[in-house]
Amino acid sequence: MSEVQNIKVTIDGKTIEVPLGTSILEAARMIGGELVPPAMCYYKPLQGSGGKCRTCLVKVAQGSEKDPRPMPKLMPSCGTMVMDGMVVESSASQQVKEARNGVTELLLINHPLDCPICDQAGECKLQDLAFENGKMQNRYEFNRQEFESEDIGPLIKLNKQRCIVCYRCVYAANQLTDNREHGVMFRGDKAEISTYINESLDNDFIGNIIDVCPVGALTDKTFRFKTRIWFTKQFDAHRNCDKCCGKVVLHKVEDEIVRVSARKNQWDEVEDWICNTCRFEKKDNADWTVEGVRVVNRHSVQSLNKYAQTVDAPKELN
Repeated sequence: MSEVQNIKVTIDGKTIEVPLGTSILEAARMIGGELVPPAMCYYKPLQGSGGKCRTCLVKVAQGSEKDPRPMPKLMPSCGTMVMDGMVVESSASQQVKEARNGVTELLLINHPLDCPICDQAGECKLQDLAFENGKMQNRYEFNRQEFESEDIGPLIKLNKQRCIVCYRCVYAANQLTDNREHGVMFRGDKAEISTYINESLDNDFIGNIIDVCPVGALTDKTFRFKTRIWFTKQFDAHRNCDKCCGKVVLHKVEDEIVRVSARKNQWDEVEDWICNTCRFEKKDNADWTVEGVRVVNRHSVQSLNKYAQTVDAPKELN
C-alpha cells in the first residue's frame, strides 16, 4: 500500500506539509491563527459545499515550485487544491482584504442588520465577518428584498430576509434525510430558500439545518426569544439514543434547559449529527448525563461571564 504523498505550501510566510489533494482552506486551518480565511458556505462535513460565497478568497503568489507563475485572479481557498511549493497570501495581502470587504458589502445588501433582535446574534458568522470586514456606510441605494412569511413546520423558523443562499441547509437535508421538501427556488438574484408547496420540514434529522445555517435564516422555534446565547450556561452531555450519537450541548438558564444543539468544532462545524428527538423533545435534566462545562472561546461574545475577570491593581496617586 503506497504512502500518502505530502507536499509543501506556504501561507502568509508559514510553511506546512499537507497531503496531496488538500485545499488551501484546509491547509490554512492546519496552521491556524488569523491567516485562516473566513467561510460562509464551505462546510467540511457536507459534500459539495463551498464555492458560493467567495469570502475565502486568497492570492496565489506562486503556483508551485515547478511553475512559479502566480495565478492571475484571487482564488476561492475552499475549492483550490494546493500544489508543491505553492505560496499563498491570505490576511497578509491588501488585495485580499479589499476583496473580502467587497464580498461582505455584497452579502449585506439584502441581509438586514437586525442583530439586536435576531436569535443568531452571538454565534452568527456574518456578524463576525461584518465586524471584521464591514463598512460604516452602505452604498446600496435601493430597497432590500422582501419575502412573504412562510410556515415550514412547528419546529424551525424560516426568515428569508436573512438568508444568504449559501446552500448549506440544502446539502444537509440532501445528505441526512430521505425525503427532502426544501431547496433553492428560482435563479440569480431571485433565488430563495423555500419548501415544495409549503411542505412541513419534519424529518428525523432535519433540525441539523439550524446548526449549519451561518446566519439567522433558520432558527429553533422552541428557543426563539427566550434568552441570548451569551446568557446561557453550556454543558456537554449525552444520552442513549437509538437514532443518533446522543452527544449534544445543553444550553441552560439557571437549571432549565432552554436549547439543545449539536457539538461543533473550532471551525463551527458539527462533529456528530443529532436527531429531532434529542434536539427538540428532551428538555428535562433527567434525560441527560452531563459530562461537564463546555469550553467557550474567550474571544467570543459567548464567553461573557464565563471567565474570571482580571482587574489591575489601582495605581498610586502622586
